Amino acid sequence: MKDVGIIAVGGYEEVGRNMTAIRVGKDIVVMDMGVRLDRIQIHEETEIEKMHSLDLIQMGAIPDDKIMNNVDGNVIGIVCSHGHLDHIGAVPKLAHRYKCPIIGTPFTAELIRQEIESERKFDVANKVNDLPCGQIMELSKNISIELIRVQHSIIDCAFVAVHTPSGVILYACDFKIDRTPVIGEAPDFKRLKQIGKEGVLAMITESTNVNRSGKTPSEKVARDLVWDALLGTEETESGVLVTTFSSHIARLKSIIEAAEKMNRIPVLLGNSMERYYGTALKMGYVKKPDNLRIFGYRKSIVKEVKRMMDDGKEKYLPIITGHQGEPGAILGRIASGELDYKLESGDKIIFSANVIPNQLNMANRYSLETKLKMKGARIYDNVHVSGHAYKEDHWELLRMVKPEHVIPAHGTLEMHSAYAEMAEDTGYEFGQTVHILRNGQELSL
Repeated sequence: MKDVGIIAVGGYEEVGRNMTAIRVGKDIVVMDMGVRLDRIQIHEETEIEKMHSLDLIQMGAIPDDKIMNNVDGNVIGIVCSHGHLDHIGAVPKLAHRYKCPIIGTPFTAELIRQEIESERKFDVANKVNDLPCGQIMELSKNISIELIRVQHSIIDCAFVAVHTPSGVILYACDFKIDRTPVIGEAPDFKRLKQIGKEGVLAMITESTNVNRSGKTPSEKVARDLVWDALLGTEETESGVLVTTFSSHIARLKSIIEAAEKMNRIPVLLGNSMERYYGTALKMGYVKKPDNLRIFGYRKSIVKEVKRMMDDGKEKYLPIITGHQGEPGAILGRIASGELDYKLESGDKIIFSANVIPNQLNMANRYSLETKLKMKGARIYDNVHVSGHAYKEDHWELLRMVKPEHVIPAHGTLEMHSAYAEMAEDTGYEFGQTVHILRNGQELSL
């Protein structure tokens, strides 16, 4: 038996900047390297690709991985569970310190390559490897990696099963138990039950929505909500705009399908819209309708918005960035009158997103909605379902995997405590088999 350590590097005191290291003997594998977006947004005009990692660590924007210097062992791999920035955004700043490959599902790996390409400060030479779900990659005699298919609010998301001589360590961050997804297949329950039978030493899992009762509604429910909001507005000649997460490919697909039913031309506007949806198109996760228009560059966006106004905005369905009220996003620029899209009384704005619960986002969103209402816009709020598991999904996963130890991650102390209570309901014991860690701590198993 090898001694096993779980090292909480980031994401154990906040939602964001996720990074966990798993040590088996002297071999270490790192899970995720993410940013904390609200810490970056607070500084206007932050160009993260030009910043030094030490400054970003000081801002609390990326994980403080200096604690890795005190861990006895060698990092032999970095594995990213999915392509959201709070899981891959710090790769360009930290990965070059570790001489090892970076591993992710094909879509995740492609997004990581794009992140590395836009980096201006560091030269990241790590090889990025695609590992499709269901395949196993051996990193050393102590550690093999397997990605297991799950569902979340981005495509090609996975749990990471770290196979060790002492049993499996399952990294299960960011998931929902969705049996009727809009893109891709349901989670691989069969494999999860199988590793549960084989023996899971520990599970590290997100705690973000564990205090919400019941189970998370399926993405199919979100599609129905979006269609209901949009198709309920088709009799009007008014402008209709939709804003959602640019990385939520399944949601974008549902909105584009609704545009067809409304007889409107779907137009994706925003740099990140072009990047994520363009990547999904290129890799064949979605098909491009003939009339879909996509614009990412500032100049082309200005031109397209003017063209929409000239043609008549009732002919178009703009799908845009800015649901959190982020300064500089398309919806904010429309609200401030920076773009030619003239909002008039009765125009509808559909927010197919929740407000990410931090003070900065709530303030930005309040300010944005006030500006939109002053122009007479009608607001359809929270036409959305979450990508994170609720309490009963967590309960179901625990019963399926039956880990000896469980460690909540990806959340605040309050979220971890709620997770610990739920785990105690299924028979775990706080401090013995369910453990709460803080950034910088190591748990020895």
